[in-house]
Amino acid sequence: MKRYGITVKDIATTVGVSMATVSNVLNGRPNVGPAIRKKVLQVARELGYRPNRAAQAMRTGRTRAIGLVLPDLTNPFFPELAQSVENKARSLGLAVCLIDSQGSPQSESDGFALLMQHAVDGVIWCPLGPRPPATLKRLAGPVVLIDRPRPGFAVVHSNYVMGGRLLAEYSLRMGHTRVGLLSGPRSLESARQRRDGFVKARPRDIEIAWEVNVPFDGALTAEATESLRRRKGATLVVAGNDLIAISAIRCLEEYGATVPQDVSVTGFDNIRWTELVRPRLTTIAQPVGAIGARAVELMLERIAGEKVVTAPRTIFDVELIERDSVKRLE
Repeated sequence: MKRYGITVKDIATTVGVSMATVSNVLNGRPNVGPAIRKKVLQVARELGYRPNRAAQAMRTGRTRAIGLVLPDLTNPFFPELAQSVENKARSLGLAVCLIDSQGSPQSESDGFALLMQHAVDGVIWCPLGPRPPATLKRLAGPVVLIDRPRPGFAVVHSNYVMGGRLLAEYSLRMGHTRVGLLSGPRSLESARQRRDGFVKARPRDIEIAWEVNVPFDGALTAEATESLRRRKGATLVVAGNDLIAISAIRCLEEYGATVPQDVSVTGFDNIRWTELVRPRLTTIAQPVGAIGARAVELMLERIAGEKVVTAPRTIFDVELIERDSVKRLE
């Protein structure tokens, strides 16, 4: 039964551990085993413990809140990424302040300024473009990148080169040796790695009929739609992400081409829409849950002042998900 005025001592007595252990758990310090951490948090919830965050912040200098800055929440990949970060953060007693950059550098900069006003302990950031916002320099806490690597920052992301290689190997298995590329923005390393992983995996066996760079938001340029209309003998379109792939399928249909009977299409990310569109999209699945959780862990290590390797990369393997959008050529 929940009751008012629950203290750290009440939790410690119920669990059978010291008050210091309970304090370490509630403050997100990493020096407590997972079993004890889980038990302490469970008992805290059952007893209805409500910490006074304002008092804690005055005492410790920490707000127990982190920022999460994402490029565009209209892209279904990023809400799923945000959910994975929030789930892990909440399990550790952290609040997440979410900023949607809305594809605008100014909004991204304003978002960092807002996070500074709320005195977050650190920021998990998926950069919008190659240039960091000026407000980033004034941020006091640590910054961990997620999904999009940049030099000089700790980062957690998928093995994009591996994903490109898997798609190249799959293309050959399915008999596709002439392809069109709808690559992501050249300014983003994640997009370049996906593209290079594909092109360099089988440089002599796969011919690139055409290539166009398009935004990750799925908005096709005039050059992209014209390339899809003409196709130039390409039997497969390899898209930089799932939104681009879905847009390509719709565009091809408008030009009278059927996927995969007339031309095949692959994506990258494995957003939830890939199971809903027709045909269901063959794509590369990123372990979004693991990426989000690791980014939070990396952030906590830095907030706690632990000795860490300078700007490490945590890279997770990806998986090919074969569905209905690719036809086997005889």
